[in-house]
Amino acid sequence: MKNDVPTPAIQAIDLACGYDGVPLLDHLDFTVEPGEIFFICGGSGCGKSTLLRHLIGLQPALDGDIQIFGESFVQATVERRRALLKTFGVLYQGSALWSSLTLEENIMLPLEEYTDLSRQDRQRVACLKLAQVGLSGFADYFPSEISGGMKKRAGLARALALDPQIVFFDEPSAGLDPITSRELDELIVQVSSEQGTTCVIVSHELASIFSIGHRIILLEKQARTIIAAGPPKELAAHSADTRVLEFLHRGDIAPPAESG
Repeated sequence: MKNDVPTPAIQAIDLACGYDGVPLLDHLDFTVEPGEIFFICGGSGCGKSTLLRHLIGLQPALDGDIQIFGESFVQATVERRRALLKTFGVLYQGSALWSSLTLEENIMLPLEEYTDLSRQDRQRVACLKLAQVGLSGFADYFPSEISGGMKKRAGLARALALDPQIVFFDEPSAGLDPITSRELDELIVQVSSEQGTTCVIVSHELASIFSIGHRIILLEKQARTIIAAGPPKELAAHSADTRVLEFLHRGDIAPPAESG
């Protein structure tokens, strides 16, 4: 009988993450399914951003493997790694827009790096991506001329420039007010549902985790590994680990009453 189980978008296999040979996280095993909105959670200093750096290739794994749609990212040649990187988009915590470039020019950067499109075609794609995130008419604005929430949207437009299969988000709600944060969450859901994009989000914001997260992994500083994995509401209601409950309830460790 044919196996119809889809290949995971990302699979970490006994992964060790750290710097200069010193592991900060060890024995990480998890999968991210295609089209999933997946959160990497945990308190300050638990290694969320470190794990993200390894997943997007900014830091080499100390041990283990990271597979992208069944292909080893760790063992890939330079050429294959570059090809795999084209399937990624990244929204950095501070949006990481170049202040001296317009929004259109910022979005055109990955197109210049990874495609042979003409300038006219790159401009056309940039305008389409700005429209996709609700920034039509802002192509000629500089980052200093727009709000923090708009910068996040512009950063997402750039992350989507190459129509990636996977988009990574580093604390996307950081510095945003609750309304703007909710609007960004809605945009992430829209991107995921309309394009089938896999979204991997580093965050400790419970409002976002509970409202849009399909599954989470929870990292813990002392354990230096994953202490829980699964749908966030199920973990909040049924976990027997006080560390998990303390994080998901922010100190109130009594699970919420289940409806019905």
